[in-house]
Amino acid sequence: MLEVNLGIPGTNGEIMSYVWIKTGSMVAYRGKASFEREGMMEQGFGNLLKKALTDEGMTLTKASSKTRSQVYLADNGKIVTVLKLQGDSIVVSGNDLLAFEPTVSHKITMMKKMSSIVSGGLYNVKLSGHGFIAILTHGKPITLIVGEGHPPVFTDPQATVAWSGDLKPDFKTDIQFKTVLGRGSGESFQMKFDGEKGCPGFVVVQPYEEAITST
Repeated sequence: MLEVNLGIPGTNGEIMSYVWIKTGSMVAYRGKASFEREGMMEQGFGNLLKKALTDEGMTLTKASSKTRSQVYLADNGKIVTVLKLQGDSIVVSGNDLLAFEPTVSHKITMMKKMSSIVSGGLYNVKLSGHGFIAILTHGKPITLIVGEGHPPVFTDPQATVAWSGDLKPDFKTDIQFKTVLGRGSGESFQMKFDGEKGCPGFVVVQPYEEAITST
């Protein structure tokens, strides 16, 4: 569970009167908080179109208060991990983003490789700027370093939670005849993160495969 404090100084030193949270994640609050779903055009027509095309274009809610208040967030008992952006960026699976400060900008990004469409993860959310964000995982996540001199990292798309914003994952397919017959290993599609391309970073993986509906 995550406790969010409103009405106190945020990352930029100004009073934080609101935060963006995952719709439906509020389980309790103390004080005079209010909740308003993100407007359809609030993030521009591009994001609106992407949200219409995929469930991963998640709906956000603005939790706000003019006085000191606490808002408590949770999602099906998942573990909450808080990260701080310091002028950098991170890409998070839309289903695994819980909350972020208003000083952080967000944009829905499209994974253009055809294999990502087949595996069901077409869109994610890219967060940039300065401020705290909270992500969700089933179980304790691991962080895998991607960088020059390290072998590439391969992950299951449905277990991949987030990665550094500068990384550009490729997709590896291993479709054989037995896979077509339904006798494959279930690991036919993998995401590949290669630090040799000059963009070091990290990948966050959870010990669980999300049941993602194909688009």
